[in-house]
Amino acid sequence: MKKIILKAGKEKSLLRRHPWVYSGAIDRVAGYPSNGDTVPIYTSQGAFLAHAAYHSQAPIAARVWSWQQDERIDDAFFYRKLTQAIALRKDLGLSQQSTGSRLVHGESDGLPGLVVDRYDRVLVIQIGSMGVERWRETLLDILKALCDPICIYERSDTEVRELGGLTKRTGVLWGELPHDLTIKEYGLHFAVDVAHGQKTGFYLDQRDNRAKIRTLAKDKEVLNCFCYSGGFSVYANQGGAKSILSVDSSDNALALAQRNFTLNGLDIDSLQWQCADVFQMLRKLRDQNRQFDLIILDPPKFAPTAAFAAKAARGYKDINLLGFKLLRPGGILATYSCSSGISNDLFQKIVAGAALDAGVSAHIIDQQMATPDHPILLSFPEGAYLKGLLLRVAD
Repeated sequence: MKKIILKAGKEKSLLRRHPWVYSGAIDRVAGYPSNGDTVPIYTSQGAFLAHAAYHSQAPIAARVWSWQQDERIDDAFFYRKLTQAIALRKDLGLSQQSTGSRLVHGESDGLPGLVVDRYDRVLVIQIGSMGVERWRETLLDILKALCDPICIYERSDTEVRELGGLTKRTGVLWGELPHDLTIKEYGLHFAVDVAHGQKTGFYLDQRDNRAKIRTLAKDKEVLNCFCYSGGFSVYANQGGAKSILSVDSSDNALALAQRNFTLNGLDIDSLQWQCADVFQMLRKLRDQNRQFDLIILDPPKFAPTAAFAAKAARGYKDINLLGFKLLRPGGILATYSCSSGISNDLFQKIVAGAALDAGVSAHIIDQQMATPDHPILLSFPEGAYLKGLLLRVAD
């Protein structure tokens, strides 16, 4: 019989229903399972714990499908899981806010290693585990039946996938990708580049945080760093910002950002665009004694895992220190981390240290997170990857 037997004492995380088993927790593997096989996990004393997908070459050697011993992991199981995930988003009423949303959020939806994002009638899937690889065709068939898409596109090109020994893969899996794909979010229109854009084409997780910026931007001079497709800039402009400087290291991203302004018919006379390394640009602005009323720092992932936390912390400290120095008294800093390897507590400590070194006092006026279509399983805190602090510098 194929099965995984844990070392004595290593069952504690599974008893708390954390869905990962690291290779170092395994005492032995019986029955020679292949990568992607569903295998039962037992304690060293022989008690059943869970059914999980096995991957011998990955640091996370098993990812839990089910905690029920009598549950079969088959087509019906995945149909049920996908139906539940889609129903949750429907119950949240997210279609009234946006025509783009996350339909499946990996472990938090009981489907570890699977992300499914919806952009109007285009689905983008991201596969990050060997277990999902094994059931890929089944999952595609179910998504076609449940969602009636015109296209399913794969963006399995993440760093985490490579860390698990899986090769990157992208492209159309079914249907035809529209030439110009847009979504509508809180009344605004945004172009989505599912083939080449960041993540699966758009930062769906920042939807509510962008909307918050709209309420704060009136008559302010705004600096938007790592602006990507300009989401925060669009909302700031609509909110009545006096001026907006948007900075990104990618010409393609800035072109997409400018297109989003055109799509919404917004005033672009007060806009400035700068293609530059953000770290260097922030230092240049500091040396020029520039000052802003509202600064947004939304960098890409600095730490894909906890092993990168120390290096990432230095990067976060650097940009937040410079951000504080560029703020006028009474100014607002919106700062974010999407690194799962950086905890909420650590991120707040980093930002607090930056404020101290900048010689300013700041108050947290809002703690932000991903939108509700990115739910967080209580037993899986790693799902809370997006952290945001809205800070006001004292006068």
